[in-house]
Amino acid sequence: MNAFPVTGEVAQRADGGHMKKIGIIGGVGPEATIDYYRLIINYYREKVNDGNYPEIIINSVNITGMINLIEKDDKAGLISYLSDAVKSLADAGADIALIASNTPHLVFDEVAEISGIPLVSIVEETCTEAKRLGIKKAGLLGTAFTMNNRFYHKIFNKENIEIVTPDEKSKLLIHSKIFGELVSGIIKDDTRKRFIEIINTMKSVDGIDALILGCTEIPLILQESDGGGIPFLNTTAIHAMAIVNRIV
Repeated sequence: MNAFPVTGEVAQRADGGHMKKIGIIGGVGPEATIDYYRLIINYYREKVNDGNYPEIIINSVNITGMINLIEKDDKAGLISYLSDAVKSLADAGADIALIASNTPHLVFDEVAEISGIPLVSIVEETCTEAKRLGIKKAGLLGTAFTMNNRFYHKIFNKENIEIVTPDEKSKLLIHSKIFGELVSGIIKDDTRKRFIEIINTMKSVDGIDALILGCTEIPLILQESDGGGIPFLNTTAIHAMAIVNRIV
């Protein structure tokens, strides 16, 4: 008897239904994309013990090109860029997709509206988890684009959850460390300590009761124990679990 499913059975669940193929717009950045792949596989194993694995199609786009569009405030160009990336996934057979990054979600609604396949929002899923935990005021760390735009505020305000961002100096530090270190997989203990200092200030000054790790690279450097008693909302893990829930 074969130890592995034979051709034709790979895309089937144990109950005989067809498993949806997952599409990932990755490369923004590469380290987080690797984390998504690992988490999706692990979460699927935890939920379904049938010997199968989810089929995953990754479209690794150019982070530099995307950031250039954001810096120029070219939303039309960004929507077109991401929509083309989703179309490539759909053409390759993906049934459902996600963007493995927080920052591009500033045009999520526009991309989802013209997408040929369902997209899972990292912001909406994180808000759902915050509501489940009873969060009232959440700190938000991420790129300057994520912290300064209000797409997190828009979703969370609907659930009466306040979003707080750091002071301008701290925003600049976080942004520079994300693109200068974390995107390239560089993890420094000094950077982690400076992030923790910012978190502690937000706890004491702003009274946050949770922290959103609003960049998919930040979970690579911060752990739950760094919160000093407040929960961390790991957007990468929340997003990965959400898409696994969709396919099983």
